[in-house]
Amino acid sequence: MPQNENKAPQTEDAQGDFIIGRHPAVSALKSQQTINKVFVQEGLKADAIHDIVKLAEKRKLIVSQVPKHKLDHLADGQNHQGVVLAIAAFEYADLDAVFQKASAKDEAPFVLILDNIEDPHNLGSILRTADAAGVHGVIIPKHRAVGLTSTVAKTSAGAIEHVPVVRVTNLVNTVKDLKKRGMWIFGTDMNGTDYRKWDAKGSVGLIIGNEGKGISPLLKKQVDETLTIPMVGQVQSLNASVAASLLIYQGFSTRHSL
Repeated sequence: MPQNENKAPQTEDAQGDFIIGRHPAVSALKSQQTINKVFVQEGLKADAIHDIVKLAEKRKLIVSQVPKHKLDHLADGQNHQGVVLAIAAFEYADLDAVFQKASAKDEAPFVLILDNIEDPHNLGSILRTADAAGVHGVIIPKHRAVGLTSTVAKTSAGAIEHVPVVRVTNLVNTVKDLKKRGMWIFGTDMNGTDYRKWDAKGSVGLIIGNEGKGISPLLKKQVDETLTIPMVGQVQSLNASVAASLLIYQGFSTRHSL
């Protein structure tokens, strides 16, 4: 049975990592994600909350009923919808796992390489699109970029559980490794080929650049072909997750002959 914790927020809770919101919570509870504790808002009678409690009890997790102000504290102002999961740190995959995932589906690998994406909402949105479009894995750098945080998890709407994320020390060396494995590397540039002409069949890696600086010069030297998204407006740039979505779905459409 859920425990009642009508107490003031504890400092140690705020230092943990959390999955916030009903849909991300359900996805996590149905996955193999390690969950330490489930917090639900006391007094809520919604069917969705009842289902979350049932899923948690099925996994023999501790469920605590807490006042709304504690959830507000744990969620740090995000819309928690009456539920917060305290989780273990997200585990990163290795590169071999990405290729194994593609092989298991009998598909040529389709990989995203994110060059210093700093906004967790961008990373979460990219993961969500990557999962929807069948991307086999995402590669991010260890330094000067966001990792797999609770904000990323919530924004991904559960996709973080299904898309392997590889965290590497050096993106340039990793891309060189991908090329040795037979992968063709694409990246974005103002003077590239119209992305609508991109044929992404085969083993491909797509580099998405930093929100403000784009692809770093050393990494851009590893690109086999550049792509551009035509624009006619006054603002000649797109949000990183929006640009990624356009390119990912162009890749998806050619790979699946849509």
